[in-house]
Amino acid sequence: MKKQRKKAGNNIFIDLGFEPAEAAVLQMRATLMSDLRAYIDNEGLTQAEAAERLGIAQSRVSDLVRSKWDKFSLEMLITLEARLGRTVSLELAA
Repeated sequence: MKKQRKKAGNNIFIDLGFEPAEAAVLQMRATLMSDLRAYIDNEGLTQAEAAERLGIAQSRVSDLVRSKWDKFSLEMLITLEARLGRTVSLELAA
């Protein structure tokens, strides 16, 4: 008998079994971390250079590029984006 594959949704964290409210926050954090990592890569920054621009220790940049999402709050990730002169916006949908 073939197993039916469940179609993935828009939020991997819901698919992993997190409650919708927690999944929404986790998804936002993942998106911001991905964006910050892309910024560091696209700018060709070393971790020390990224730390200086972001106003954090190099060890925190290491956590960021290694996707240690549990070490960053949503508020901190928004702060890091702001330190780069970027604006984070929130879109609400019904």
